[in-house]
Parts: sequence; C-alpha cells; structure tokens
Amino acid sequence: MEENIYTPTTEALAQTPVEPELLTMIPYNTGMEPLLLAEYGRNIQNLVDFCVSIPDREERTRCAYAIADIMKTLFPALKKDPNDIKKIWDHINIMSRFELDIDFPVDVIQADEANPIPEQIPYSNSRDIIFRYYGKHIQNMVRTVADMEDTEERNNLIGVIANHMKKLMFAHNREGVSDAKVLRDLCFMSDGKIDLLPGDIFLYDYQEVQQLNMKHKQNNKKKNKQNF
Repeated sequence: MEENIYTPTTEALAQTPVEPELLTMIPYNTGMEPLLLAEYGRNIQNLVDFCVSIPDREERTRCAYAIADIMKTLFPALKKDPNDIKKIWDHINIMSRFELDIDFPVDVIQADEANPIPEQIPYSNSRDIIFRYYGKHIQNMVRTVADMEDTEERNNLIGVIANHMKKLMFAHNREGVSDAKVLRDLCFMSDGKIDLLPGDIFLYDYQEVQQLNMKHKQNNKKKNKQNF
C-alpha cells in the first residue's frame, strides 16, 4: 500500500504560529553595522573584528596573518602582483578601523591617508571681472596683448579679440552692439594701452540665424528624394 504523504498548503503554513524567540534569532544585514569593505563580505569583517579583540599581541599577529591568507585564497589574483600584498594589509587595517595593533609586514595605510581632506578649490572673485559678458579669459587676454611689443602679431591678436568681444556682446544684447562700444571696452580693459577708433580696425557684423521649421526641412527632404 502506498503511504499518504501530507504536504501542508500555503494557507496552512501561514496559519502556523511562530515563536517570537525564533524570529529574533535570525540576524539581518540592515540590523548590523555597515561593512567597511563590502567586497570581502561579512565573514571577513567578523574575523578582523575578532582579531582586534585578541588581547595577546603575538596571537593577534598570527590571527591577522591567517586572515591575510584567507583573503589571498578568496582572491587569487592578489597573489600575482607583489604590490597587491600591501593592498591586502591596507584593507585589513581599514576593516579594523585602524585599531589593529600588530607587526605589519609592510607599511599600511593610515586613517589620514584613507580619508584625506581635499584642498580648497580657489574661486575667482566675480568683482575682478570688469565686464561679465566678456568673461575673465577675454580680460586676461586683453591685458596680455596690451603688454606686448607693437608688432604685426600684436595687431592680429587685437583684431581677433575685438571680433570675439563683438560676438559676445551680440549674444548678450543684440540691440546695443556697436564697434565704438567694443573698442571703448577694449581700451578700458587694457588701461588705455589699446586705443583704437572704429576706422582703425575691421570688425565683422553678426546677425541672428533664423532656424528653419521642421516641416519645411521635411518637405525639402521629400523634394530631394523625388529628384533622385
């Protein structure tokens, strides 16, 4: 005779009472301390924590070397490069929160090296910019060219800078653009070293380019295909 094997249903399992003590015995990662180096996992972190708690220095050192061997086994690629041996000991020291007091075989990273304080980024003072629509770079270029000797190269550079200034002014205010205004600003930024009149230099005229409508573009594409 065949034996009748009872298989509990999902509803029956859901109605089965669970003792609260069993629920509290199951640890979960969110209730634990965060891993310092997640790539090594919780077990390696627990081993390092245990190693730090060993009171005897010699025994603590032997335990740290054993942990290093385990890490080499878990990550065989670390054995190929001798520099990676230092990386292992650096990671052990980091996972110990820099509290592991042993005889390290190499110089390991310290807390101030692991979390260096970044240098403050120097920001230029906006008050140093005379005309904001020209920008700081144009201002520096004008001052550099103004101190150059009076040569053909200097005159060519002045022409390039003046035309670019006019283009920037046009982008800033399309109605107030004039050659005289550009040259006055050029003279002011150069402390009077570049003093030109509108007739002394040729400046291009800039105008806004009207964007074509998308339907107009599509119609042109259809016409081109029909021609082929």
